[in-house]
Amino acid sequence: MALPKSNAKLTLVLLFLVFIINSGSAHNYKEALSKAILFFEGQRSGFLPQDQRQTWRANSALGDGWTYKLDLTGGYYDAGDNIKFGFPMAFTTTMLSWSVIEFGDMMPPNEHRNALLAIRWATDYLLKTVSQPNRIFVQVSKSTFYANACFVNCILTHTGSRLFCFFTINY
Repeated sequence: MALPKSNAKLTLVLLFLVFIINSGSAHNYKEALSKAILFFEGQRSGFLPQDQRQTWRANSALGDGWTYKLDLTGGYYDAGDNIKFGFPMAFTTTMLSWSVIEFGDMMPPNEHRNALLAIRWATDYLLKTVSQPNRIFVQVSKSTFYANACFVNCILTHTGSRLFCFFTINY
C-alpha cells in the first residue's frame, strides 16, 4: 500500500533531518584541525626545526634571497610545487591567526602550540620579504611560467635555479 503524498513528503523530510543530524555529529573536528596544521608543516620551506613532525620533508631552498643579500628562506610552498606566493600565504596566515584568536581556547594545548608555530613560521618569512626599502618580494619559485601567469607587472630576476619576483614601490 502506497503512502499518501503528504505522508511520503513528510517521511522524506524526516529521513533527511535524521541524516543531517547523524552526519553532523559524526565529524571529528579536532582530527580535521590537527591534519590541517600538519599539512602546513608539510609545506615548510627553509631550515626545518628539530620538532618537525613531517619527517619526510627536508631542508629546502636554503639559498633563497642570497643574490639580494637577503635571507628569504622559510615560509610555505604553495601546495607542494616549490613556489612561495606571498599574497596567498599572507591571506592564509591571516585566516589561521583569526581562527586561533577566536577559537584557540577550544583547541587542545598541543594543537594550539602547533597552530601558533605555523603562524610564526609564515610571519617570520613574510617580514623578510619586506625588509628592503621600497621593495616587496611576492614570489620565489623555480619557474618563469608561474611568474608570467600570475604577476604581469612584477620584476623578474633569475638567479641560479630560483626565480624572484618583486615589486618596486616609488613614493
